[in-house]
Amino acid sequence: MTRDEALDALRAAAEPGRAEGMADYHKVPRPYLGVPNPAINDLTKSWRQALGVEDRVALADQLWQTNIFEARLAAAKLLTQARIRPDDAAWSLIKSWVPDFDSWAIADHAMMAGQKRLVAVPERIAEVEAWTKESSHWTRRAAMVITLPYTKQNHPKPQERDIREQVLGWAASYVRDPEWFIQKSVAWWLRDLSKHDPDRVRAFMAENGRHMKSFARKEAEKYLKD
Repeated sequence: MTRDEALDALRAAAEPGRAEGMADYHKVPRPYLGVPNPAINDLTKSWRQALGVEDRVALADQLWQTNIFEARLAAAKLLTQARIRPDDAAWSLIKSWVPDFDSWAIADHAMMAGQKRLVAVPERIAEVEAWTKESSHWTRRAAMVITLPYTKQNHPKPQERDIREQVLGWAASYVRDPEWFIQKSVAWWLRDLSKHDPDRVRAFMAENGRHMKSFARKEAEKYLKD
């Protein structure tokens, strides 16, 4: 599977008139083909089955470099898999994408791939922490999105609990940031955590909630009972 073959497959799945609507919706100047997400899912699933890890990483790299919206989504989906052995090259490639983030949709797909690699090797959290110090709000937001799996445990293991507390520390440093996407990322993380550890979210909000935007407070407390 070459880059051009993959792009031809994506173009063949495009729906007439869809690209213009996508460009208007995402508001980021780049090429859009007009391919619906389920079609990208089907294509990348078949590519994952046909390609070894090294070839998948190489194709993902090439697709990302095109800057085409659907190609970047496909690049991320090629690497969104729980079991990749070895996965160091995949992790390095995903990290290299972070400075390119300029769209929530692309960033979220890339970080879904990153979530799998972080869960596979939790020690990578030390690398993610560096993102929280970057000037780009997209990079700082990515630190919250990639760590979302650590909101899901009802009974976290010690390492999972440590990572959860580490991320809550980042969130506490984010709450005074006026950027909408940063506020939203904190609210999203707390909202998901509240389904599994509502008391911890209540404690966070009691200490930090007054610094959050009103929409973010509302989102964070969406599933908390009075």
